[in-house]
Amino acid sequence: MKLLLAEDEKRMNRTLCELLKQEGYDVDSFENGEDAAYAAESGIYDVIVLDVMMPGLDGFRVAKRVREAGVTTPILMLTAKSELDDKVDGLDSGADDYLTKPFMTRELLARIRALVRRGMPFSDGRLTYGDISLDIKQAILFCDSGKSVRVGEKELRILEYLMANRGRILSREQIALKVWGYDSETEYNNVEVYMSFARKKLSFVGSKCEIKALRGIGYELRQADVR
Repeated sequence: MKLLLAEDEKRMNRTLCELLKQEGYDVDSFENGEDAAYAAESGIYDVIVLDVMMPGLDGFRVAKRVREAGVTTPILMLTAKSELDDKVDGLDSGADDYLTKPFMTRELLARIRALVRRGMPFSDGRLTYGDISLDIKQAILFCDSGKSVRVGEKELRILEYLMANRGRILSREQIALKVWGYDSETEYNNVEVYMSFARKKLSFVGSKCEIKALRGIGYELRQADVR
């Protein structure tokens, strides 16, 4: 799961990043609203966590800008304000949930998990599509054929992204950002290399699903018998 965290208080930002990474999330963190909004508009995240009080753009304006860009990623607002009007403003700006500071980390993680479930086709803790299922925590790909195989970190991220976006064509740029992040200087040919590894894992378990490359456009996960 790829998560965007926007929190301008450095110590809180660092603490939350460490917590979320320990829970298995791939986190991109930002300390101002402008950078957070630009990153969120890419649509590569599974959940967006926004502090309301940030320099530049506040959390309300970031959420509104993200929604105006057509991004439907679930948004959780974090704020020290507990007044009803602030909560209403947050939800009206496009947020899906609202958590008041100070908060217990268990509640934060539970709310994030709930937002992930809301936006992803999970079943019994697995991401499913066609005849395959992907256990993200265990990094194992299962198939109705009865076969399973462990997948590497990059293959896991690629398969997770493709399965969560079944029916959508994902560009190489989107995949590179999703898997390697903004700070990476990954070249696009690395996407092709790991896409080949992911295809081999699908073939190994005997899946009818296939990763189709559309020249000059991107990649799509589809069932082989669907045309």
